[in-house]
Amino acid sequence: MEYGLVDCHCHISAAEFEEDVDEVIQRSREAGVQALVSVTEGFEEFSRVLELQSRFPDLVAPCFGVHPLQVSGGSDQHSVKCQDLDSALPLFYKHRERLVAVGEIGLDFTPWCAPTQQDKDDQMEVFIRQLSIAKEFDLPVNVHSRSAAKVTISIMQDQGITRALLHNFAGKPSVAMEGVKAGYFFSFPPAVCRKRERDKLIRQIPLEHICLETDSPALGPEKHVRNEPCNILLSCRHIAEIKGVSPETVQLVTTQNAFRLFPKAVAH
Repeated sequence: MEYGLVDCHCHISAAEFEEDVDEVIQRSREAGVQALVSVTEGFEEFSRVLELQSRFPDLVAPCFGVHPLQVSGGSDQHSVKCQDLDSALPLFYKHRERLVAVGEIGLDFTPWCAPTQQDKDDQMEVFIRQLSIAKEFDLPVNVHSRSAAKVTISIMQDQGITRALLHNFAGKPSVAMEGVKAGYFFSFPPAVCRKRERDKLIRQIPLEHICLETDSPALGPEKHVRNEPCNILLSCRHIAEIKGVSPETVQLVTTQNAFRLFPKAVAH
């Protein structure tokens, strides 16, 4: 196949990959992956993803982002606060030339993650501030939306965002089509192979608006087993099956989509 695969949303800087990242990268190359759009969830990861870009400059395409859910002290999660972004802002500006996108950013209104209206308001403020950074830097955004798909797309439209990836999208098809009209892209991890609820959604979104992702180390083909970028082939084959086209077609179109959305990733 002439075109390689692009993993448009993975966490290669995650702690789960620290022990064997060289082997993980090698398996990615063997699977035909030509770019890893590597998102972060908080400023603690920023130096790690830049280090990996330095080690694997032809593969790792770094993003900076502050996720709507943050971990503090052990494994306790809390809904993001403005001070979480304030700590990260200087690094966005210091390393802006190395970034291919701003992400992972977005909204997570799952009741146990954002139990109060104040939590939701804080998430929206942090999200809008990072959308503003993306516009200032002329970068696309790599977006998380859980239990908040309609609000997420509406905010991006209101903020004048034209280049966005909605990763692991699970909203209603009608909401997805609003994103399609806005020119946004949608990606799906290997977990969709074992959870068929999104087949209808994938069928409805035009292939010209779909990208591939793994979200590794999460959302792999087997529950509770570490996911890797090499598993992107599974997403490719599953989407091909749903669309009734060849995996080669899905690979070609999604890679073209990825490089239109993330043009700076081509240079990596």
